[in-house]
Amino acid sequence: MEKIPRIAFQGARYAFSEMAARSFFGDDIELAPCRSFDDVFDSVADSAADYGVIPVENSLTGSIHRVYDLLLNHSLKIVGEISLRIEQHLIAHPGVDLADIRMVYSHPQALEQCRNFLSTLKNAESMASYDTAGSVKMIKEQNLRHAAAIGSRWAATDYGMQILKEEIEDIPENFTRFYVLAKTAQDFGAADKTSVVFSMKSIPGALFKSLSVFALRDIDLLKIESRPLRGKPWDYIFYLDFAGNLEEEQCQNAIRHLGEITSMLKVLGCYPSASSRRGNEDKFSFLK
Repeated sequence: MEKIPRIAFQGARYAFSEMAARSFFGDDIELAPCRSFDDVFDSVADSAADYGVIPVENSLTGSIHRVYDLLLNHSLKIVGEISLRIEQHLIAHPGVDLADIRMVYSHPQALEQCRNFLSTLKNAESMASYDTAGSVKMIKEQNLRHAAAIGSRWAATDYGMQILKEEIEDIPENFTRFYVLAKTAQDFGAADKTSVVFSMKSIPGALFKSLSVFALRDIDLLKIESRPLRGKPWDYIFYLDFAGNLEEEQCQNAIRHLGEITSMLKVLGCYPSASSRRGNEDKFSFLK
């Protein structure tokens, strides 16, 4: 009998990370909700979970920097990628009117994604919470009738709450990318994307030379992100995604060349991109 995978994710049940996990693994999974991103990484590293599903970037608010820092400091591998359409709804107790709301709770990313709508609520303040679904659960359990939460339709339905306002995100094209993490490389299909992190030597044109190793081999760069190098003010590390499989000769040569001109290089994973799995999100659209 095949083992049911245990999936760690940040947030309470019905969080968007759970939706992402189900879109990737299906419904036959065991869930391991975690309080923080750090806890997700630790759960997988300690074998308390088989995989972790973690958000890494939102199309409106950008990268989640804490996740990038954790990728550098842990030895976990990126083994898959998920792109999920995020629909944010304003959720409150049944019978409550929008005019009654004095406080809106949600994850900081969700609050930022709905900034324009929140600015129209002149009598309500915003309060950051650790999770979208957890915010819905909190106002339900604490019977906060002058409070609302921002979260998914799924969370509203399962907690028996009402949606005061649908799709309050600033821009409808609101997507979040998630990584699937494991202790070792896994085969979830043909890998067509690779992520690395590196720091540069103190030489003239270091960044240009680092990126040129890909241009010389016609390898498409998908994203580059810089982060401060802790302990070395004004030095940076760079996270880079490129199109390609490390089994391909040109990718192997590019990585070898990059290693020669950088002071640190770490391959974070080689995995199937979200675009190569397009259509799986639609299968789980009832989770919105």
